[in-house]
Amino acid sequence: MSSYHFISGLPRSGSTLLSALLLQNPRFHAGMTSPVGSLFSSLLGQFSAGSEFGPVIEQAVRRRLLRGLFDNYYADQSDKSVVFDTNRLWSAKLPALLDLFPSSKVIACVRNVAWVMDSLERRYRANPYENTKLFADDAERNTVYSRVDTLAQRNRLVGFAWAALKEAYYGEHASSVLIVDYDLLTQSPEKVLRLVYDFIEAPWHPHDFVNVHYDAPEFDQALGLSGLHRVRPQVAAQTRRTILPPDLFEQYSALSFWKDGVGSAANVIRAMPENSAQCADTTRTIVATH
Repeated sequence: MSSYHFISGLPRSGSTLLSALLLQNPRFHAGMTSPVGSLFSSLLGQFSAGSEFGPVIEQAVRRRLLRGLFDNYYADQSDKSVVFDTNRLWSAKLPALLDLFPSSKVIACVRNVAWVMDSLERRYRANPYENTKLFADDAERNTVYSRVDTLAQRNRLVGFAWAALKEAYYGEHASSVLIVDYDLLTQSPEKVLRLVYDFIEAPWHPHDFVNVHYDAPEFDQALGLSGLHRVRPQVAAQTRRTILPPDLFEQYSALSFWKDGVGSAANVIRAMPENSAQCADTTRTIVATH
């Protein structure tokens, strides 16, 4: 039977790249956002207060049904020792996940939020003849300001993921979370990936960082954002100028709460010079020198 770990965090922060790399290990299964999170929430709703069936479904049955959701969805991956399920929802579901799978870990991909917004804005502008499903109406999609503000709302793509991750980062299960910064992953992929392997206590498998393959054109086309999940074949850092107005970029650059470890027991991969002292905070700092 496979063991489960989870990939969560912010959108446009390397979760698809990380999954593409993990897929190179024949013992692993990983991929883009799966429907398991949505199915999990729907099933939970049938158990809860106000539901017709809630009063007659005991907690032990609820646990079996939710566990069975994972086992049945990934039944075709039974030859894999580890399954990584990706969903931004998991950051907000740690109490349930760690009750169902006590030894599971959550790898949370992060990135400066201004660059997350920049990346999404670039995908929007690369599809100028499409009204993407990210926005409900013209009022939301009219300008870069309305688009970014919409995405930042607490029930939308970036705002929800950010709030859920912050809950996990400062919550009681933070020690089961590993924060992986996109910039570090692209600058030092092998060093970061080795730390991921250590975190999930898996034996190392060599990876190819110049021949990475992942794409989901049908999914992206349905969303109206072609290229959203296309991974470049070579893992490398890229320098570019933002297309966001300066005030927007400054506003969203200030939201990287994971850089302040005070009050959190989360594990954080940080870039530090060789032989430097770890920063004095309560996070477990994991050093990836480069």
